[in-house]
Amino acid sequence: MSTDLNLIRTFVAIYETRSVSAAARRLNITQPSVSYSLTRLRDLLHDPLFTRTRDGMIPTFNATQLFNSFKEALNSIESAISATRQFDPTRSERSFRLALSDLGELYFLPFLIREFQAIAPSVGLEIVQIDSNLIAEWLQTGYVDAAVGNMQFVGGQARKTTLFSESYSCLLSASHPTIQGTLTLEQYVAANHVVVAPFTGHHLVEDAMSEMGLSRKIVLRVPHFTSLSSSIATTDLMLTLPTRIAKSFASEGRMQVLPLPFQLPPFEVNLYWYPHAEDSAAQQWFCDTINRTLRQV
Repeated sequence: MSTDLNLIRTFVAIYETRSVSAAARRLNITQPSVSYSLTRLRDLLHDPLFTRTRDGMIPTFNATQLFNSFKEALNSIESAISATRQFDPTRSERSFRLALSDLGELYFLPFLIREFQAIAPSVGLEIVQIDSNLIAEWLQTGYVDAAVGNMQFVGGQARKTTLFSESYSCLLSASHPTIQGTLTLEQYVAANHVVVAPFTGHHLVEDAMSEMGLSRKIVLRVPHFTSLSSSIATTDLMLTLPTRIAKSFASEGRMQVLPLPFQLPPFEVNLYWYPHAEDSAAQQWFCDTINRTLRQV
C-alpha cells in the first residue's frame, strides 16, 4: 500500500509542477526516484501519462482524467495520516522557505526570527525575494511554503488570510530644508521624490495624482528600499511607503514621518500558502506561527 501511495504522490506532484525535478524537490526525494515511479505508473496504467516538452511535462488526456480522482483520494489519505502525526517544532530540523519583498525582509524578519528561535530553535528559515509573476507557481509547486505581501492575483487553489491593514506615509529628513511637521499638497508635488520599482505603492500614488491632474518630480529610481535610509536622512528626498515601515526607518530620529496630503485607500498585507497534504502538519504550524507573529506587529 505504501508503494502505491507513493506512486500517486509522484503522479500528483508531476502533474502540478509539470517537472520531474520540481516534483523531486517537493517530495524531498531524488530525480531518479521520481523517474522510476513514473515508469512504474506508465507500466501499471498502460499510458505515457506525460510528454516531455520545452514547456515542461504535459499530461496526456488519460492523465488529466485521472488527476482529480487521484488528488482527492490522496488528500483524504494524507489528511487521515496527518491527523495521527504531530509536528514537534521543538525538535524538528526542517527548513521552511518564505517569500518576502525587501520591505518585508527589513520589517518582518526580526519578529519572525525571534519567534522561531524561541519556539523552534533547530528549524531553518530561508527567505526568497518575492516575484508577483511567479508566486502562484512557487506556492503550488512547493518551491516556497508561504508568502507575505500585498498581491492582487494569486490564483489557483492558493489560500490567503489577512494579517493587517496598512496605509501609506511620507518619509523625509528630520532636517529637511523646507518641510517640518506638516505637509501640504503643494509641498508634496514640489518635493524631490525617490521611488522604488517595482513597487505597487508607486503606481497607486501615480494613479491618485493623475486623477487630480497633478504629477510629482521623481529625481531618483532605485531597485531596493535597503539602500535609501542614509540618502533620505541627509538630503531633501521624499519617499512614500507603508506607514509601519516608515515609522521603523524614522525610529532613530534622523527622519520624520508625515501623512500623505491626499487620500489613498488602505491595503491589506496577506499571508498566502498552498496546502500540500503530504506535509500538512509542518506547513500548518509554519503558517500559524507567521500569522500569530505578524498580526501583532
